[in-house]
Amino acid sequence: ELEGLRIAHLSDLHLGVPSRGLRAVERAVDWVEERQPDLTCLTGDLLTRPAGEERLRRLLPRLPRCYAILGNHDFGIATDPFVARSALEELEPATLLRDDSRTLELRGRRVQLAGMDPRSRETPEPDRDADLRVLLSHYPKVIDRLEPDAYHLVLAGHMHAGQIVLPYVAGKVRFAHLTARLTEGIYRREEGTLHVSPGLGTTFVPFRFFARPEATELELVSE
Repeated sequence: ELEGLRIAHLSDLHLGVPSRGLRAVERAVDWVEERQPDLTCLTGDLLTRPAGEERLRRLLPRLPRCYAILGNHDFGIATDPFVARSALEELEPATLLRDDSRTLELRGRRVQLAGMDPRSRETPEPDRDADLRVLLSHYPKVIDRLEPDAYHLVLAGHMHAGQIVLPYVAGKVRFAHLTARLTEGIYRREEGTLHVSPGLGTTFVPFRFFARPEATELELVSE
């Protein structure tokens, strides 16, 4: 019954500072609004500075059935010299998840959406009665501490696909996270399927190099 379910995944908007990422965010919201997926998920770092909150609140009503978490930049926890804490307590009409979850009915089946606070070390309890369990975590490494089959799908961001990337014959040097293993795309693991969004905005410098911003639509298919 859930085959063909579509989930839009956006991350790392980093609103509130001048950046080429602002155009990427606007285009991503236009695209998601046109696509009308079954769910929209935002995996943190929505703001770099409080000045971006007004723009964020203009965009959120356009994202269908939206569930969101916060990232380290939203709490002002970063080495980025431009970051400042934003006091986000709710994101109406989107649902803000902070170490809690919601279980909803889609196509007659139970779907759990759980979201982690980026400061937390504990994952929300999975709803074992749910037919699909989705965990939103700003940090991809959460997959390393999940029990197998706790969550079917994990959505994460934070990595910016490296943001400043130098391609070479054997691969890429990703300067934003030089030693990271989980940088972008889909990873199939015993603990579940992980999708790491390349994100839309920027940190430190207001541009990307060989690390294109991306809004992603994931579609469930039976194997």
